[in-house]
Amino acid sequence: MASIEVSLKEAMNIDGALGVALVDSGSGLTLGVLGGSPELDMSVAAAGNTDVVRAKQRTLEMLGLPDRIEDFLITMDSQYHLIRPLQTRGGGSLFLYLALSKSRANLGLARLRLSRIEADLEV
Repeated sequence: MASIEVSLKEAMNIDGALGVALVDSGSGLTLGVLGGSPELDMSVAAAGNTDVVRAKQRTLEMLGLPDRIEDFLITMDSQYHLIRPLQTRGGGSLFLYLALSKSRANLGLARLRLSRIEADLEV
């Protein structure tokens, strides 16, 4: 089992990682943040993406779909934003939010590594 700090550091080692946050989608508050830049305030971005997570979860409930959300992908001109709701041990309303440089990231590997980080994360 890995702590929040160790898990966030692992996520920052993913090729192309610009920033990562562990976020409570109930409140929009971050439990931990690494990386970012003046142009990419990870706390602001994470709080804003809380609305994305909530909206999609409400939509699944309204549709009565039994599926769970593995992750969300937001593709921008120069970045990927990957959002992974936690399903493991005490995940509840938490999600991992990872911003990646589109030119440096391998999206498939990033998704795989983020799922492994989730599996090891102890909250």
